[in-house]
Amino acid sequence: MAKVDSFIFSSESVTEGHPDKVADQISDGVLDAILKDDPNGRVACETLCTTGLVVVSGEITTKTYVDIPKLARSIVQEIGYTRAKYGFDGETCAVLTAIDEQSGDIAQGVDNAIEVRDKELSEADIAKTGAGDQGMMFGYACNETEEFMPMPIALAHKLARQLTRVRKDGTLSYLRPDGKSQVSLRYEGRKAVHADTIVISAQHHPEASLKEIRSDIIENVINPIVPAHLIDSSTRIFVNPTGRFVKGGPMADTGLTGRKIIVDTYGGWVPHGGGAFSGKDPTKVDRSGAYMTRYAAKNIVAAGIADECQIQVAYAIGVAEPVSLNVNTFGTGKLSDAKIVELLREHFDFRPAAIIRDLDLRKPQYRALAAYGHMGRIDLPVLPGWEKTDRADALRKAAGL
Repeated sequence: MAKVDSFIFSSESVTEGHPDKVADQISDGVLDAILKDDPNGRVACETLCTTGLVVVSGEITTKTYVDIPKLARSIVQEIGYTRAKYGFDGETCAVLTAIDEQSGDIAQGVDNAIEVRDKELSEADIAKTGAGDQGMMFGYACNETEEFMPMPIALAHKLARQLTRVRKDGTLSYLRPDGKSQVSLRYEGRKAVHADTIVISAQHHPEASLKEIRSDIIENVINPIVPAHLIDSSTRIFVNPTGRFVKGGPMADTGLTGRKIIVDTYGGWVPHGGGAFSGKDPTKVDRSGAYMTRYAAKNIVAAGIADECQIQVAYAIGVAEPVSLNVNTFGTGKLSDAKIVELLREHFDFRPAAIIRDLDLRKPQYRALAAYGHMGRIDLPVLPGWEKTDRADALRKAAGL
């Protein structure tokens, strides 16, 4: 009998008060505000946050007006930075903007004078709408969790959301917005069998003791989230391992849009193409291509064609058709990977305009994704288009399963 490989894999998440995530939420907040009134707006919005300062810059072409300073302040306050003593305060921080229009060189490659106006696109419109940049994107799904996500990142996100929940509902009133989680699971083969290490770092009031914080977080954050069968006496639990986390948020660490791309996707379980999501309208294939590959991979797994599926797609700027499409099912496929590529080409249209149409990417929905991951978001009131499994039955039938 073949020996089953044993290994430990770690993934991390961060709370919405982490400085990079503050920046992501402002960038996606700007995008949502523009898409609300101008679904065809072109947005590439970057944000920097540091002590007492938010800088919003980028290239935006739109027919509407957004009061960016007012929007940025409201997002900062909703996150929980409402007092100057936290080192960052949405009411008193300075907000600087430096916005230009999208380069005409890029625009002509994207649309060739064609805009994605509605869902009644002609084949000619779709063919003429090119990718907004070159690059490769990865999508992945597995049947390990109800989210169709790898368990380490799924648990890390749940812990980060729970850390925010107990702060906002007053259960642990001494907590402040910044925080991180990390989960290290031991695998036997591709099955998680034990939580080797759990790390929670939570910003807190200076008078809260480490002993109190550790006890409260184990009881109110870790125990309600991590399945009991994964934890035993050998599980290492680190809560604020430096001993103190009072200074946090943008005061302690400058935040930038797009610096948490592994948190945003699969926790490092599979490759990443390198492109960030937040602040980019869906003509940018960094975003739309990654969503489409996730959608296709999730439907392959939901159809029972494979236990896990990784898809890579690549584009050339100004060209509608992908330059490559690759599948890896890690030996779990009921069909060969080459056959699954054929299924994908038959059932999914990876051209940018078709992705925007099929996943309904022109509507405001992005700020809610700017913290706690863009994939596996079954916690949201409305499931994003790329998280639906509405093509699984057709794929299963086509595969002859």
